[in-house]
Amino acid sequence: MSTTAGKTALISGVTGQDGSYLAELLIEKGYTVHGLVRRSSTFNTERIDHMYQDPQEPHRALVLHHADLSDGVALVNLLREVRPDEVYNLGAQSHVRVSFDVPLYTADVTGLGTLRLLEAIRASGIDTRIYQASSSEMFGAAPPPQNERTPFHPRSPYGVAKVFSYWSTVNYREAYDMFAVNGILFNHESPRRGETFVTRKITRAVARIRAGLQEHLYLGNLDAVRDWGYAPEYVEAMWLMLQRDRPDDYVVATGVPATVRDFLGAAFAAGGLDWTEHVRFDAKYERPSEVDALVGDPAKARELLGWEPAVRWRELAELMVEADIAALEAELSGARVRIDR
Repeated sequence: MSTTAGKTALISGVTGQDGSYLAELLIEKGYTVHGLVRRSSTFNTERIDHMYQDPQEPHRALVLHHADLSDGVALVNLLREVRPDEVYNLGAQSHVRVSFDVPLYTADVTGLGTLRLLEAIRASGIDTRIYQASSSEMFGAAPPPQNERTPFHPRSPYGVAKVFSYWSTVNYREAYDMFAVNGILFNHESPRRGETFVTRKITRAVARIRAGLQEHLYLGNLDAVRDWGYAPEYVEAMWLMLQRDRPDDYVVATGVPATVRDFLGAAFAAGGLDWTEHVRFDAKYERPSEVDALVGDPAKARELLGWEPAVRWRELAELMVEADIAALEAELSGARVRIDR
């Protein structure tokens, strides 16, 4: 039997891309997973619906709770009730461009939300380990390659909020001897990526253009350089960080750079299309302050965690296009129909 059998984990942001893959990974390892879900008038659980179990079912592997990173009291109460062995803070307003439009909300949820969770852990008196989802956006204008020793220079409200969260995590580790780690993850994508993020926007457009449902794709800066990896591999790195004897901070990346134009070309080629015939520029998608290049150096994660990415950006673009084409074909044929619980 796995040594992880019987463990309990709490995930904020469980309905997101990373949260859903992490929940799958932990359940596979024998964990009981508790997920935080924000109250909404509509369901926002599509990524985890295949794991959903009715509340009446005994010995559930996935248990959902209504809670929010803006409500510190609810966090304390939930932590005391669940008493998780591990906490993964993946909840955030995570869209960089949108953070310029809603900077205060981004600061509250992405920045102060982390502090509320850390303080809730301290106040609840539970013995747990916490993973904080830090971001390559913290590096911002710092020249690549970026590693754990690279100074932060964020270029967006989102990046600024993540820097606050990073140092809050370090502070609680040092002040209260808390097992708290930062995973500084570079861009990681998958077929579950939100449809407004550039990679998924591209691959979804390829599927729709092939099907005759869309003619043009509107994008902003095509020259931005990013280090794109595969999300299911990155959540494994999160788990590995909490299995170490000592807490530390790690960069998680492929180390392979590509421009948005490169990803665009690979994605359209995978769909048998020429991107230059369909892509148009729209200034509204540019950021007030741009991050030119984010390329990670994952040497520390490789050496200490034994973590090594297998999927690079070109293969990632191809598998995302394939998934979006298959999903659209299933919708158009009626084979894929959402059944609400």
